Amino acid sequence: MPTVIFVRHGRSSANTSGTLAGWMPGVFLDETGEVQADGVGQRIAAASLPVVEVVSSPLDRCVQTADRVSAPLPEHVRRSVHEGLGECRYGAWTGRPISELVSEELWKVVQDRPSEARFPDSAAYPAESLAEMQGRALDAVREIDARVLDAHGADAIWVAVSHGDVIKSILSHATGAQLDDFQRIHVDPASVSVVRYSSRKPFVLRLNDVGGDLAGLRPPERSTVGDGDAEVGGGAGHQGGAAGQRDGGAAGQHGGGPGAGGPDPVG
Repeated sequence: MPTVIFVRHGRSSANTSGTLAGWMPGVFLDETGEVQADGVGQRIAAASLPVVEVVSSPLDRCVQTADRVSAPLPEHVRRSVHEGLGECRYGAWTGRPISELVSEELWKVVQDRPSEARFPDSAAYPAESLAEMQGRALDAVREIDARVLDAHGADAIWVAVSHGDVIKSILSHATGAQLDDFQRIHVDPASVSVVRYSSRKPFVLRLNDVGGDLAGLRPPERSTVGDGDAEVGGGAGHQGGAAGQRDGGAAGQHGGGPGAGGPDPVG
């Protein structure tokens, strides 16, 4: 089955102002975010990964990031947008400062019992629950992954550019954790997290990686285990066909930008 590189959008103006952007239009990357997005594209290109498509959330900050990630990649790499990868619909919380939201009773539910959390509706912005967000994001990933598999085969790699809470919920599911545990995962702006889906279960290859060589994500030339099987004992790692290259294990690295090294705020 194909491998998915999940990229959170680069740092945005809302991130630096401490605003919960949600589906607000006109929220773009700041200068740091642009540099971050360029860096992700350069890392993917340098690793010569067989990327066939870059899919993004329809929101401006993700479209910008995806365009910059795609720029150094070969011309045949497809660009597309999927609404299922869009930000959580925060409803009446949209556009409000995080510093105000932390005093809301719902904030505690979002942090401690996210499977029970549903955001309040507003006239301007519809709302959804975190469970609904996770469900439609997983549906989008399955749909795109199946299409990529049919068109390009099991060794293909595609990139999904999305948002912090969305990616965290996908990664939580990939690890077999409950949605109530998803706040334990941290996803920095422009970080790379990687999941290889199989016929039996997902494999999390990297988590919140903000630097370093991605060549270890190249498909191995051969495999001694079946699709969906883990190699007992851990295996030798995927060297990407070149000696000395780093294994594609979960990196767990943290980088600069708001919230680095600590718990994620909502969004």
